[in-house]
Amino acid sequence: MTYRLSADQYGKAESHIVRIYRDRPRHEIRDLTVTTALQGDFADAYVTGDQGKVLPTDTQKNTAYAYAKLHGDGTVEQYALALATHFVDGIESVRRAQVDLFVDAWDRVVVDGAEHDHTWVRRGPENRTARIVVEGEGGTRSVTVTGGVKDLVILKSTGSEFQGFLKDEFTTLGETDDRILATAIDATWRFSRFPADWDAAYAAARQAVVATFATRYSLALQQTLWQIGGAVLDAVPEVDTVTLRAPNKHHFAYDFTRFAVQPPIANRNEVFHADDRPYGLIEATVTR
Repeated sequence: MTYRLSADQYGKAESHIVRIYRDRPRHEIRDLTVTTALQGDFADAYVTGDQGKVLPTDTQKNTAYAYAKLHGDGTVEQYALALATHFVDGIESVRRAQVDLFVDAWDRVVVDGAEHDHTWVRRGPENRTARIVVEGEGGTRSVTVTGGVKDLVILKSTGSEFQGFLKDEFTTLGETDDRILATAIDATWRFSRFPADWDAAYAAARQAVVATFATRYSLALQQTLWQIGGAVLDAVPEVDTVTLRAPNKHHFAYDFTRFAVQPPIANRNEVFHADDRPYGLIEATVTR
């Protein structure tokens, strides 16, 4: 019996990097969680234990922190591109570098109607995301950039129904023509070419997600994801594919008819039990 190493990858996960820009009285903050992963000529490290070509994960972490200073003045995508390119161009044994970013957003504290210069409140739970992959060198170099948003918690109290679905002997779910639609959207969008402004592209894509969810009548969460994917493609011409993942955060009208209360308590889609699990999980990819 013989064996071969068919795939390998290693890196440093979740380096939490906070950069303060303090070159003027009004400070700025950038809060990143960075994961790096390298592929290349590392088979000996696995098969024979020879680490001669392995760049330690601790070095990857240190480089991510250093690049937050050296290449941290642009957008988060530009920072990640510089970091991934460094690993591919600067380390002979590296063939492919992947950098994943989660961005924690902070809102300025407002005191007496004015924004404070150096105090913020964490916004959440959503995160801006980015994945940059740099592979090869010279004429064979390829760069793939994916942006996105994770845990975008959103709810609308009407404008959604779910009826006409397939039923069998195990079906107990009742049909509804007016329901709460709530989810926590994970959306990623792949760029076919670089936009002129990464931040503007992100803002346009996120706004397309939110506005479509809010304004388009939903026959099902599946239909809503289809509508959102098309809206992102319309809003950002540099994007060619949108991938969406949305748990259905169920809200069930609470049953007051069980109570021996006179007069009976009416519930006209006003009081709900929010059930966190199990949940429907809806996924879709929409391609230009």
